[in-house]
Amino acid sequence: MGSIWETFPGHTQNMPTDILATLAGRSIHDLSVPLEAGMPVHPAHPPFSLALQRRHGDTSRTGGMSSANELIVMCGHSGTHLDALGHFSSHGKMCGGRIAAEVQTGGRGLRELGIETVDPVVCRGVLLDVAGAEGVEVLPHDFAVTAEIAQGVARAQGVEIRSGDAVLFRTGLIRQWEDPAFLDFDGGQPGITVDCAEWLTANDVFMAGADTMAFEQVVEGTDALPVHPYLLVEQGIYILENADLESIATAGLYEFLYVMTPLKFVGATASPVRPLAIA
Repeated sequence: MGSIWETFPGHTQNMPTDILATLAGRSIHDLSVPLEAGMPVHPAHPPFSLALQRRHGDTSRTGGMSSANELIVMCGHSGTHLDALGHFSSHGKMCGGRIAAEVQTGGRGLRELGIETVDPVVCRGVLLDVAGAEGVEVLPHDFAVTAEIAQGVARAQGVEIRSGDAVLFRTGLIRQWEDPAFLDFDGGQPGITVDCAEWLTANDVFMAGADTMAFEQVVEGTDALPVHPYLLVEQGIYILENADLESIATAGLYEFLYVMTPLKFVGATASPVRPLAIA
């Protein structure tokens, strides 16, 4: 069976009508985490909450039927999520030189660069398993994924980064998803550095992501996040966070068809997503 990427080349291209037949027998990996109460949420964002608003038996229909529904309260940055370009600003300006104060005025979210502007994503995905290359399950919390390290991992895996790719970095930190250590920002978090982000930009990637809450390296004792404004504001490159990359790492799946669709929350700075890696 040939590469699935060879079957569907290109970003957000129309899929053929016989897609189900084409995908028959392929392996599909879900790269998202469950959305549930008590899950880790960045301390800057409100927690996730779900409760049944109407329960079975509260009302009844002819024939004994009943239904239930729920009320969900969450931030767009819940679980596995994609950051919109409007998520960050630098010195009061957003991507394309837009004035942040003007874009966010009006009370209904961002008037530009909201998550609803992101089309469904169908592109080549690449996994860079940094933790695997280092021979550990989880990278140390002070680990910096530099351009040199990322390039070395790519060479070792026999993959190259191409224009339009979605590049995902595995640190292994998602293994601590249910552990308080997952949100230990004071102790630092592993992730990519600015020079690694510059390498991604030089290769014209569409988006980058990781299995951590912050995506980039968080240095102990500082709240600086230089990679976010570099990618989102200066380069217009999207960021995916909290991706579960364990199954594709176990399978040694370093190149795949990447499919992801953000919800159209108009004016939102992010959206939960359910990315798929298809091989």
